[in-house]
Amino acid sequence: MASEEGKTQGKGFTVRDRRRFSPETGEARPDTAESPIETAPASAASEAQDGHAHEAHSEPLPEINFSTFVISLSTQTLMHLGEVPSPLSGKVETDVPAAKQMIDLLATLREKTRGNLNSNEDQLMEDILFDLRMKYVEAVKKR
Repeated sequence: MASEEGKTQGKGFTVRDRRRFSPETGEARPDTAESPIETAPASAASEAQDGHAHEAHSEPLPEINFSTFVISLSTQTLMHLGEVPSPLSGKVETDVPAAKQMIDLLATLREKTRGNLNSNEDQLMEDILFDLRMKYVEAVKKR
């Protein structure tokens, strides 16, 4: 082993700075060539793994705020109740225990945010929870 270590110690290696910009000036370095490897955004990589290629959205996404968050959770609950088709399969699927869990999650969120919501947000939570609970009772009766 000692003889092998001596052989590798004699061999060196070369360090090449592949950064496009000079660390001293911040300007593009003339000695760097464009990399032949193109990298795809992370979302494109995950789409390639799924086998689903989606077109870019031309519409801007809605503003993220408490109301849109609650509506998003409500939509997921409606999907579990079989009221809305699954965005992945396009089929109406029912998962009543998951719907109950989402309703309980919304109820917990309402309790933890009590007193911190404006009147519109508070009314939204109240209405959504009432509607989802009624739909849940209907779904349980259908079983």
